[in-house]
Amino acid sequence: MTDSKVRIDGNTLRLPGGVAVRFVRTLRLPEKGTHPLPPGLGEFPVRRVADHADAVPEEWRARGGVMLPVYLREAMWLSFAGTTEPAALQVGVGKVCAVSGRPWSDRLSRDPQNYVVLPRQPWLDGINSGKGTVRQFVAVPLGLGASVEGQVTGEEVWGGVQLQSFPLNDAELARWHEEERRRLRREAARSAEIYGAAPMAAAAAPGAAPAAPRRAAPAMGLGVGGSMRQEVYRDDRPPGAWSERPAGRVFVHLVTPPQWRRITGEAPPPSPVDRAAYTSAGLPWFDYYDQDAEDLSPTDALSQVRPAGDWLGDDHEPWQEPSPRQVRPLKDAPGRPVEDGDW
Repeated sequence: MTDSKVRIDGNTLRLPGGVAVRFVRTLRLPEKGTHPLPPGLGEFPVRRVADHADAVPEEWRARGGVMLPVYLREAMWLSFAGTTEPAALQVGVGKVCAVSGRPWSDRLSRDPQNYVVLPRQPWLDGINSGKGTVRQFVAVPLGLGASVEGQVTGEEVWGGVQLQSFPLNDAELARWHEEERRRLRREAARSAEIYGAAPMAAAAAPGAAPAAPRRAAPAMGLGVGGSMRQEVYRDDRPPGAWSERPAGRVFVHLVTPPQWRRITGEAPPPSPVDRAAYTSAGLPWFDYYDQDAEDLSPTDALSQVRPAGDWLGDDHEPWQEPSPRQVRPLKDAPGRPVEDGDW
């Protein structure tokens, strides 16, 4: 079910504690090899189940939540851009934790860690299945055993995606606000020192949203596709920093495009972009690196999940490897030599 404090803002899910989650369409990676981060190709539309109660299965009404349309074997990633205060966010795929591989729980765990830490984790493209890598989220039908849920639990009951947010406890939140005030004062003082005057515009205060940067019921679940270079960051806050109970939760149903049209009366998004044509056009791929964060080691349950192609057949969509010039570094770019020229 959906917590009453969860809201839809456009296609963004907003959970208590300033958590913002968007579901982003992307290029599906080949299932062999390790690849750069694929681009975002627009948001999946998100609608409330309660607004279409007369057209959805009874199980959906009982679970509440939201729904979005996805094509068979279409890939997605979760964007957390716009998150304000620190939060711990649990991400489940068919009620299997995408970070730890353990069963869904309404409590946070540090060993193994069963959540991502926001805003340090800017996005999540797949399950934490390798050292410094994840396997891409890919939509699969339930009933074949191809989903993460089916492979880890042996059953396919839930499907969809589950989200649950935990804010800092009162003492840690007060400490964070004080640290933010000090940081903003230091930045203002440094700007005044450099430019000789106060900056033209004040930095956003804590709590203000920054500018965005990157069976009968569930028809679809999430399996995995190719591997990409992405870290899932270890929580570096002290134990007990987070609230003991979630502040908000939401169930995200995945529906096929024909179901979407029948339920909502809306046209589904167009079919996914041809990935070879995208790369041939010289469009960018990405590489994200945070030098101050520590990657979480994968658990056995998730490292052994097999790709969707083992059930659905080989991926025959053409693939063209992006050139090094097409891969753009984000955040802490690896050190590069400075080139000199004629003076």
